[in-house]
Amino acid sequence: MLEEIRQQPEALERTFSGGLRGVEKLRQLMRKRRPRLVVLVARGTSDNAALFGRYLLEITTGIPVSLAAPSIATLYQARVDYRESLVVAISQSGESTDTNLVLERAREQGATTLGITNERSSTLAGLAEHVFLVRAGKEKSVAATKTYTGQMLMLYLLAWALEGGVRMPELERLPETVESALRLEPEVRALSERYRYMRHAVVVGRGLNYANAFELSLKLMETCYVVAERFSSADFLHGPIALVEPSFPVFAFAPAGVTWPSMDETLAKLQGLQAEIVAITDSGNREVDARATRVIRLPRRVKEILTPIPYIVPAQIFAACLAAQKGLDPDQPRTLHKVTLTL
Repeated sequence: MLEEIRQQPEALERTFSGGLRGVEKLRQLMRKRRPRLVVLVARGTSDNAALFGRYLLEITTGIPVSLAAPSIATLYQARVDYRESLVVAISQSGESTDTNLVLERAREQGATTLGITNERSSTLAGLAEHVFLVRAGKEKSVAATKTYTGQMLMLYLLAWALEGGVRMPELERLPETVESALRLEPEVRALSERYRYMRHAVVVGRGLNYANAFELSLKLMETCYVVAERFSSADFLHGPIALVEPSFPVFAFAPAGVTWPSMDETLAKLQGLQAEIVAITDSGNREVDARATRVIRLPRRVKEILTPIPYIVPAQIFAACLAAQKGLDPDQPRTLHKVTLTL
């Protein structure tokens, strides 16, 4: 897992450069057949990437985005009218049974279909009209890391194809930003020692980093066996904050920008409850120092819209190092396999 985390700058660079031709082709098509709705379908870590995609695409393109519930097709056999829609299936392996079935049904019912996968020869790649290939290389650890950030990068490129407000030169610099985040590994490793006996935690995010709250929570659950609940910082104040007591660990994604006032309010209340707050941020937000118990700070300022990929990197490192502190193997979590088949 840790080795694959370190491979992310190169994987992102390959994914970006290798995908440009296909993205340009889709951009030309979307100018002629702009969808009225985008539907994202995925499971597991890929579903967290899809959650990020929902925020990114609606913010940058103004097109409504829905996250599909696969059981509507697989269990209830419902027919959904996908005309004038773009349906995007996201799967690391491309072999997720229910994800593929939703995509297949959507194509039959008139949707334009796109597959985002790390496997060129997968079932998903064969089903979709258009394929965005994540070029992360073979991912051996059960805990997905480099494919998650690769999927997010592909969603940025999809936003560009839909003529959303993302800039190619900024996306091209993301591997360099991730490289700088990787330099935090010694600091994050040392921090993980403090949480060796952690059994419960909360992870909060907002907006574009809401998906990262889900992803860090998933990594803590599957690799460290920590019961980690994840919330929007806004939703957290509507009840779940009642579970917090002194020294309760809370992990927060806290960039500067439009989400910071809401996050600041949440952290202030957690501070009053004497929670132990670990904030992930960058050099653009110094206000978080007054709220957090400990701060993991990327060394350079990152525009809020670009924070999700570099911000998840120290979180991934933390989960991998914490698993090692607990004497666990993050590459082979108990009862889990790399490809999970569900209907």
